[in-house]
Amino acid sequence: MAGLPAGVTAVRAAHRIEEAALSSWLQRTLGLDGELKLWQFEGGQSNPTYYLEVGDQRLVLRRKPPGKLLPSAHAVDREYRVIRALDGSAVPVAEALALCEDDSVIGTVFYVMRHVEGRVFWDPKLPELEPGQRREAFLSIARSIAALHAIEPAAVGLDDYGAPGNYLERQTSRWTRQYQASEAPPIPAMERLIEWLPAHLPPPNAVRIVHGDLRLDNFIFAPEAIEIRALLDWELSTLGDPLVDFAYSTLTWRMPAAGFRGLAGVDIEALGIPSEAEYIAEYCRIAGVEISSDGRPAHWNTYLVFNLFRLAAILQGVLARALAGNAASSKGAEMGRQAVPLAELAWAIAQKETP
Repeated sequence: MAGLPAGVTAVRAAHRIEEAALSSWLQRTLGLDGELKLWQFEGGQSNPTYYLEVGDQRLVLRRKPPGKLLPSAHAVDREYRVIRALDGSAVPVAEALALCEDDSVIGTVFYVMRHVEGRVFWDPKLPELEPGQRREAFLSIARSIAALHAIEPAAVGLDDYGAPGNYLERQTSRWTRQYQASEAPPIPAMERLIEWLPAHLPPPNAVRIVHGDLRLDNFIFAPEAIEIRALLDWELSTLGDPLVDFAYSTLTWRMPAAGFRGLAGVDIEALGIPSEAEYIAEYCRIAGVEISSDGRPAHWNTYLVFNLFRLAAILQGVLARALAGNAASSKGAEMGRQAVPLAELAWAIAQKETP
């Protein structure tokens, strides 16, 4: 058997699992009889994620975290449903094997999927790759997102996966509530955005399946090729506005390298990385989206502001869990404090949006 995947560590004390109970469930549900070996991925800020070996089987387990949870958060059952629905589509996903909604097994709801072997790139400068490969990696992400947004929800049984309209209005309300429910110090820029966003919402676009967290490190690439093997972490997926979803993936070009793993201030031309405009153009070409004279879809700044607002609200929740002692990662408090500069960046972009 190959070595352990990158990013795994011993299971943290706050997220220990009763291995005998899990092993028994795996045997009953999936017929896996071998010795269970268990590690935890360092990532997975919201839902603790584990790497399992059972005999010659390599699996991944995602669970709700223990402790008091925010309303509607940590929906691993929804993750399971969407990756089951997308299996065999143009969007590569891991094979979902089983969902357990019985809290008595390991303490919270969880699901198991097959481990996908490949590479996860954390640094958007892609130091592991050559310039031509860097360009292709980013453009392949744009094409994969366009493929996701081309799927009619009803065609894969997901027409009831979310409310059909007013996506941005509902999402703004949801993340306002999530931010306000997080027991962490308030952020002045967030308070201003809570007033600004409802007054600047653009008209809705087509309703599609949206991933909700289209970061570079949620794509698994083949071990030796620029080929996407799987798109991971569907916790925030729903039915919504595809341009809002895509805009989130472009934040990489707006965020600084220090602290946010962004590309702002980086000589991307020397690295072979496409510009933000080229990346947007590739998606829009495939998705059939009209581009304005400035090289971006209409209302683009508002899409950016919303995504930064939502991300800041999520990180505020990470900070709250860290302060309560049940964060999914040992770096929870450090990550949570990044909510402040993200909210401030969102407010700065909001000032540039034409009414």
